Amino acid sequence: MPFVVTGGQLANLGRPQLTRPYPALALTGSITLDYHTIWRTQPQVRTVTGFLGRNIAQLGLHLYRRVSDTDRERVTDHPLAKLFGQPTPWTTRYRMINDLVLDLGIYDSAYLLKVIGEDRTPALVRLEPFKVRPVGDNPFVAEGFEYAGGRGPIRFPATQVVHFHGYNPSDYREGSSPIEALRTILAEEFHAAQFREQMWRNGARASGYIRRPAEAPRWSKEARARFGEQWQEQYSGDSALAGGTPILEDGMEWTSASVTPEQAQYLDARKLTREEVASAYYVPPSMLGILEHANYANIKEQHKILYQDTLGPWLTTITQEIDMQLLPDFPGTEGLYSEFNLAEKLRGSFEDQATQLQVSVGAPYMTRNEARARLNLPQIEGGDELITPLNVLVGGQANPRDSAPPLEGVEENPPAPAIEGDEEGGGKAHQVQIKARVGAAFTEQATKTLARYFSRQGQVISSRLGGRKAMRKATLDEVYEADRWTRELAAELFGLATRIASAAGKTTLVGLHLNADRYDVVRTLPWLQAHAERVAELLEAATAQQLADALAEDDSPAAVATLFASYATARAAEIADTEVTALSGFGTAEAVEKAGASERATKTWRTNSTHPRAAHAAMNGETVPMAEVFSNGARWPGDHVLPPEQRFGCRCEMDVALT
Repeated sequence: MPFVVTGGQLANLGRPQLTRPYPALALTGSITLDYHTIWRTQPQVRTVTGFLGRNIAQLGLHLYRRVSDTDRERVTDHPLAKLFGQPTPWTTRYRMINDLVLDLGIYDSAYLLKVIGEDRTPALVRLEPFKVRPVGDNPFVAEGFEYAGGRGPIRFPATQVVHFHGYNPSDYREGSSPIEALRTILAEEFHAAQFREQMWRNGARASGYIRRPAEAPRWSKEARARFGEQWQEQYSGDSALAGGTPILEDGMEWTSASVTPEQAQYLDARKLTREEVASAYYVPPSMLGILEHANYANIKEQHKILYQDTLGPWLTTITQEIDMQLLPDFPGTEGLYSEFNLAEKLRGSFEDQATQLQVSVGAPYMTRNEARARLNLPQIEGGDELITPLNVLVGGQANPRDSAPPLEGVEENPPAPAIEGDEEGGGKAHQVQIKARVGAAFTEQATKTLARYFSRQGQVISSRLGGRKAMRKATLDEVYEADRWTRELAAELFGLATRIASAAGKTTLVGLHLNADRYDVVRTLPWLQAHAERVAELLEAATAQQLADALAEDDSPAAVATLFASYATARAAEIADTEVTALSGFGTAEAVEKAGASERATKTWRTNSTHPRAAHAAMNGETVPMAEVFSNGARWPGDHVLPPEQRFGCRCEMDVALT
């Protein structure tokens, strides 16, 4: 393991001494400044690189495990995740990332030494780039790194150093500082700063000359000397008279020969320097306070660009180097990868977040108590449940604020069925009779929804099997989360149940020439939620048992994938038939009751399968009042009072007649 250097060994290196010159930039023929002096003295370089370091360092660096192509989990108890949180006992994650980015910005190289602390925990110690040089004969990869220690240079093997660097056309083993590309603009800024400093040091002396008219009286040597002394005393140096009003004699005139700040364009030059430095580091100027061409709209867009196009490459190169050079040093890292928490910076305003999440989720994503907590209000009873608008559950909209379209399988104004009876008003009583079952489109939709669910469940469980290293048989608890899958299946079933029951109820009322608005789907939501949870528990209990049996026989990912592939076909279709049958009956009975027509309505059990169950075949044609139960105790086909063998896969129907 490359973490072999101890903190004590590192402290014994002594004060550093260089084995090569500082990386430096020649600003003039006689003036050369090293990179870190330029960073200290050139405000534009410090501003831009500091901006990059601060904005990247504030992002959280997290560790994740890839479970499948559609599922991942954050890892917090791994040694590497803890190392991200505190690289050394004296360094925070923010400082480590900030130093790392600044080193890359100044030198295009950064070094982290892998160290073992006194408590045998790993640590990462920054090595100053200007004190490190790559060594070895390999022109493509450094075989080691030499660090300038106070007791002589010390060499570390390449595996012991995490090395970040950019592109260098002459040496692939280290980067090339962006400061080199700013030579001209930094030299100009250097000379301008020197000029301003000298000007103020000399008391802001006015540069120019005094013109004395030719017809003026001849000056004596004493008068000339006296005037010169008075002028110097008043307009240069540290005299208390400096800056006063000039007094000229004999018709003299002052002619200025200095360059004004406006003419020198000091402010424009400084702004240009900052723009050029920002351009060298690919930072939008408006992010640095240069707002000449900025407005609210493009600043908002440039803020997004900052974390996508500007900082994106920095984040990618840092995480990829960590994954390549640091991950292999730890056990149990298969499927792990590092990632900056960029989502925190891209969330935008609260209004934008709320709109995006609402559209993405397709339903409200916050309970009333969660909302009240943000306003420092106390919780209320019943406030921990999500309230989902009906146009989402029933209308199928992605956004709860959209208007609901017509229900699938239900016409806007379905034609009323024919009324049986004597056209002249005599004979048998008038009667309306309809089939209380939604169309095949709902069964197809339910089958597809359940097939997608079982496919996703199988992918997650198979990937967990494939990701384990132990050679022993996998246990059910290692790959299957009962609470999670029961909760997710209940959510899928609840959405289906609401759509099916609502469509059946409204179709029934329209078919019976009753007011369709009398069907109150909100009143049914608690029952439908309980129904979905009850069915999900039964189904997932069966899944758990079958999965446990499969693991005991063959716990390979392929075998489990085959099991869930069968779930996504035959089992999904069977459950869809069951749900459509039961919920059609429930929605019909609920609609007739709310319309106040139960006393005038009857219901008839119908079997429409080529091979019906014997008990169901015996009931075919059985008719009872709407408010009563059939001879088997059920209120409608698929009712929960029936045993599972009488419910699952049932495709019986119920006819409703109204006189």
